[in-house]
Amino acid sequence: MDRLKGKSLIVTGGANGIGRAIAQLAASEGARVMITDIDVAGGNIVRDHILAAGGKAAFMQHDITDSARTTQIIEATVVEFGGLDVLVNNAGIQLTCPLLQITLEQWRRVFSVNVEAAFVGTQCALKQMIKTGTGSIINISSTLSSVPLELNAAYCASKAAVTQLTKVTALEMASVSRGIRVNSVHPGVIATPMVEREMADVARLRESTPQETIDAEFDDICPLGIGAPEDIAYGVIYLASDEAKYVTGTELIIDGGHLLK
Repeated sequence: MDRLKGKSLIVTGGANGIGRAIAQLAASEGARVMITDIDVAGGNIVRDHILAAGGKAAFMQHDITDSARTTQIIEATVVEFGGLDVLVNNAGIQLTCPLLQITLEQWRRVFSVNVEAAFVGTQCALKQMIKTGTGSIINISSTLSSVPLELNAAYCASKAAVTQLTKVTALEMASVSRGIRVNSVHPGVIATPMVEREMADVARLRESTPQETIDAEFDDICPLGIGAPEDIAYGVIYLASDEAKYVTGTELIIDGGHLLK
């Protein structure tokens, strides 16, 4: 308890899955949490859950590709909570599609959500963090940033870009303020709505393969099987806390052994 006491934190894509787990765990550790998501109903549910548990939280609707809205949210967080200590760039999308069938519009959409939004959010957050000389930015990447997976060209490439963005930002910020840290978290296969949709898409593309077989294949990707959103949230809490004050530019891999295979 209280590992994040007194800190204000933004979680993008906080209405479901990993984002929801991060928001709730951060609040239980004493953080003031701004939840953002395009899903208004889901975001309000997470906020209300935190408030009912005695935590501090707010929700703002957020199309992550709207850079003006991102600026508004960061400014509102500073006003609401008195500052910005942690930004978790969690919102993302996945495109399950054969490479030769991906349109340029689809490719750009994946990069707009997964990479450009993280870049804009990082820039806006850093302008606030530089004022205080402290802060932690955490980008949710993926083991697929380094391991290819068929039918996921856009997602794999976008997460590789997020990983490199993280490292360059960490390096540049270290010369600006040693109190500002930037890291990435790399989940394996996690039980989230996005992964459920991907499994359904794979089953659709492989018409002769039963859904049960696809589910078993996904469970076999990581030696420890499919993980839970909370498994990732615990790693994010560590990077957000002062326990990680000497950690920057790292790839925190939480993958149930995916990269061992």
